[in-house]
Amino acid sequence: MGFTCDQCGKTWPSACSLKIHYRIHTGERPYECDLCGNSFSTAGGLKSHTRIHTGEKPFSCDVCEKKFTHSHNLYKHMRVHTGEKPFECDKCGTRFARSSSLKTHIRIHTGDKPYKCEVCGQRFRQKQNLKDHERIHTGEKPFECDQCGTTFRTKRLLSQHQRVHRDERPYQCDQCEKAFKLSQHLSRHYRIHMGEKPYRCDQCGKEFADSAYYKVHMRIHSGEKPHKCEHCSKTFRSSSELTMHRRIHTGEKPFACDHCGTRFAQSSSLKTHMRIHSGEKSYKCDLCGKMFTQSNALTDHMRIHTGDKPYSCEVCGQKFRHKCSLKVHERIHTGEKPYECDQCGTTFRAKGNLQRHNLVHRNERPHQCDKCGKRFAQSSNYKYHMRIHCGEKPYKCEHCSKTFRSSSELTDHRWIHTGEKSFACGECGKAFRFGSNHAKHIKICHSAEKSCSSDQNIFRKPDHLKVRRLEQTKGDGAAEAGSTEPKVRLKKLEIRLQRVQTEK
Repeated sequence: MGFTCDQCGKTWPSACSLKIHYRIHTGERPYECDLCGNSFSTAGGLKSHTRIHTGEKPFSCDVCEKKFTHSHNLYKHMRVHTGEKPFECDKCGTRFARSSSLKTHIRIHTGDKPYKCEVCGQRFRQKQNLKDHERIHTGEKPFECDQCGTTFRTKRLLSQHQRVHRDERPYQCDQCEKAFKLSQHLSRHYRIHMGEKPYRCDQCGKEFADSAYYKVHMRIHSGEKPHKCEHCSKTFRSSSELTMHRRIHTGEKPFACDHCGTRFAQSSSLKTHMRIHSGEKSYKCDLCGKMFTQSNALTDHMRIHTGDKPYSCEVCGQKFRHKCSLKVHERIHTGEKPYECDQCGTTFRAKGNLQRHNLVHRNERPHQCDKCGKRFAQSSNYKYHMRIHCGEKPYKCEHCSKTFRSSSELTDHRWIHTGEKSFACGECGKAFRFGSNHAKHIKICHSAEKSCSSDQNIFRKPDHLKVRRLEQTKGDGAAEAGSTEPKVRLKKLEIRLQRVQTEK
C-alpha cells in the first residue's frame, strides 16, 4: 500500500518519502548551509552542497580516475566511456547521454528560447547561455588563466584559450591530418575539402564557408561597426578585431615562442615567426622561384616582376610597391622623424634606418664575406657584395634586358627609358631623376653656403667654393705649420684648385 500525494497524485512507498515530496509543493527548505545561506529540502541535498565548500569529491571513475562531488554525476560520466546514449530525439533521431541535453536539443526543433536578456532582449535556449551573455553587459570576466592572467566571460572560452599554452589540437581532419583547437573549426575546415560555401552575400555574390565570416562581411556593405574600444572609442566589425586592437593599449602579448621566448599579440604573428626557426618557406614565386614565409611577402615580391606600384604620394605623385614605403616617403614632405637614437639623439624617418645607425655605436659588423674577409653591418650590403664575387645580377630591365645587382640600381636605370623625373625643386621647378642630384642642386643653387662671404663670388660647385677659401687662407698665411687644418686636406684642395684653373 502506497502513500499518495493529494496535490499531484504521485504515489510514494513510505510516509517519510511523501513528507519530503510535499516540500516541493510548499516550498519548505528546512536545511540551511552555515557558510553561504543556501537552503535545501533534504538533509542529503545540504550534505552534497557542503562538498562545494570543502572541495570533497568522494566519487571516482574507475576508468579515468576523474572525481565527482555527487554519485549521479559519476553515473552520467560513465556514459562517456560506455558510449551509452539512452535519450533519443523523436524528431531527428539524435541520441544523448543526458535527458537535459535532449530537452535543450528539442528547442532547436520547436524554436523555443525561454531565457531572455533584460538589457537587450536577446533570447536563449539555455539558462547558462543567458548567464554567459549577461556578462557582456556587466563586463564580468570571472575565469582567469593561471599562466598569463587573461580573464574570460565563460569557462568554455578559458578552456579554449588554455590550449594556446599547451599547443593542444585535439580535433584532427581525417583527410589532410590538419589539427584544430576547436570542433567548430574542424567543421568549417571540412567545407574546404567538400567545396561547400553555403553562405552567399546577396549584394556582391561572395560566398563563405562559415556564417561568422559571412556576418562580418555583410557589415562591409552596411558600414556597421558594433564593437567599440573602451580606451579610444575606435569601432570594429568583429569582436576578434576589437580583442586584437585592445592589446595595443594593454601591451598584452599572450603568444610566446618556445624557442626564443619572443612574445606576440596575435597567434598568426607567432605562426609566421616560427618559420624562422623551422626554415619553412611555403610560398614560391612562379617566375623566379624565390621562396617566402608569408603570402603577403610573395604578393609584394610579385610587384617587382609586374612593375605594379599601387601606392601613390598625394604631394609629388611618386609611386611605391608597398604601403609602408609610401608612409616613410611622406615623412620627407612632413619632415617627421619619429625614430630617435637614445645614444646621440639623431632622428630618422624609418625604423630600419635607426637600427642600421645603432650598429655604428656598437661597431658591430656581423656579416663577413668568406671570399675576401670584408665585414658588413647590414645583411643587404653583404648580399650585394657577394654578387660581385659570383657575378650574379638578378634584376633585369624589361626594356633593354640589362641586368643589375640590386633592385635600386634597376629602379634608377628604368628612369632612362621612362624619362621620369620624380624629384622637383621647390624653388625653381627643375626636376631630377635621382634624389641625390636633387639634394646637390638645392645645396649648390639655393643654399646660403654657395657664396664666399669675403668677396660674394658665386661658385657653381662646392669644391670651387672650398678652393676659393683655400686661396684666401693661404694668402693669410694660415697654411703654415701652426694651422689647425690638416696638411693632407690642404694638399687635396690644392689639387682641386689646379683642376679648377684647368677648367677655366
